[in-house]
Amino acid sequence: MKISIVGTGLIGGSIALKLKAKGIADFIYGIDNNTHHLNEALKLQIIDAHADLEYGIRNADLVIIAIPVDATRKLLPKVLDIISDNQTVMDTGSTKAGIVSAVKNHPKRERFVAFHPMWGTENSGPKSAVSESFAGKAGVICNREESSEDALKTVEKIVESLDMHLIYMNAEAHDVHTAYISHISHITSYALANTVLEKEREEETIFQLASSGFSSTVRLAKSHPEMWVPIFKQNKENVLDVLNEHIAQLRKFKAALEKENFEYLEELISNANKIRGILDK
Repeated sequence: MKISIVGTGLIGGSIALKLKAKGIADFIYGIDNNTHHLNEALKLQIIDAHADLEYGIRNADLVIIAIPVDATRKLLPKVLDIISDNQTVMDTGSTKAGIVSAVKNHPKRERFVAFHPMWGTENSGPKSAVSESFAGKAGVICNREESSEDALKTVEKIVESLDMHLIYMNAEAHDVHTAYISHISHITSYALANTVLEKEREEETIFQLASSGFSSTVRLAKSHPEMWVPIFKQNKENVLDVLNEHIAQLRKFKAALEKENFEYLEELISNANKIRGILDK
């Protein structure tokens, strides 16, 4: 299978490595506005050649769009304009409703499968790509009824080759769930980093005193705004809903401390401990 990957960074690069290792991809074209990424991906043998958009799309059996979600919304209709009825297009965006709606009435909508691999790190670029990144993680296909049977089977084969377990849901439900389990985590991490940077002016002190707990909590704050601002923008209403609840929970902790109500504080922490039973399943 010839594959073209639009966006040769962390996600696109990791998918390419895995599909090569599994023997799914006979040849991979890299398409990217970032020339440095293209050259790096070629050097690391993530891709076999780079191509311009039209050539790469016309000469691939499968096109994988792995770029920020706002760029995906703009590019996807153009990609569908170019492809034939035998080609398949999938994306990897962290929000789905906006992307799906962007091509809702496109005559070749059924050639597109909306996909989200539930994995990512704070790193970026081809050098961050890891072949085994997706193993054991959830791979979400949204609005599968809007995709043709053969296109859906192609993407299901790709997800299986990535060693992910498949989940099907509609785009709106996906965006609500990811707001809770992913998007709010990033906002919280950014806010904590800004809090510490505002209060602790001596960076060396932060470095010396940083515990593993702080480092793991603030790790996501290293994630690039080029990726996350579009995600927050596309999923604004869901993120605001979750953020309001998060702020309400923070106020409970604040009130418990202000009033020296340590019994209530213990209750809040004990209730939070219930998450262990869910995560440890």
